[in-house]
Amino acid sequence: MATQHDNKCPNCGDAVDPGVKFCGSCGSKVSVQTFTGTEAAVTQTGSKVSNITCPGCGEAWSTSQKTCGHCGRPVVITTFNSVYDMPMPMVSKYANDYRQQLAKNPDSKELNTSVAFCFLKLKQYDHALNAFEKAKSDFDNAEVFFYAAVCRLGGKKAFLAQRPTIDKIEEDINSALMLEPSRGIFHYFLAYIKYDYYSRKFFNTSPTWQEALSAAQSAGESPSPVDIEQFYGTLGVDRPVVL
Repeated sequence: MATQHDNKCPNCGDAVDPGVKFCGSCGSKVSVQTFTGTEAAVTQTGSKVSNITCPGCGEAWSTSQKTCGHCGRPVVITTFNSVYDMPMPMVSKYANDYRQQLAKNPDSKELNTSVAFCFLKLKQYDHALNAFEKAKSDFDNAEVFFYAAVCRLGGKKAFLAQRPTIDKIEEDINSALMLEPSRGIFHYFLAYIKYDYYSRKFFNTSPTWQEALSAAQSAGESPSPVDIEQFYGTLGVDRPVVL
């Protein structure tokens, strides 16, 4: 029985279980050793730490495992990029699998985050927002707050939103920026809100949309054209000409 993880991923250096084909941290392919993934998921005390199954192949893993060691697909989804290019039938499969697992563990932050990103990809904004709210229990994932703000618009322009909704969106964006102030796309979303809601309604606001856009462009991770295209595709609205 495997009790220690002496094997390391050649890409990121994290420990990998004997018998797995992919690193659970970075997803890189690793050489197959002698033990199976199920055996490798046993601790020194003999108790299994696995409490989630891979939606791709059904193998059991711990929630700390990001990538399935057998099929290479995500086990838990922590960023929207993990599902953005995933085929819709696979996203639906993941969402259904996570929902089944949430029935047994409804307070799981990892499962709620994962299903929220799936619902967002499926444009089920209300379901996604509900899951994101449950995933906010630990203030550690900026994307949870950022995409919760996206969901609050429900696929509609900010111009059509009510002021309490806009206030909630700004709270979420500011929380995301508190965690990752260098993410330009977070500043860019704020610029969009400042323009489409405030400027178009001739409301005074600070920062202005121009100031928020400048912050996005000067951020450490300024948004690329691809980032912006993905943002509006997820938001479900057309890009304003001025932005």
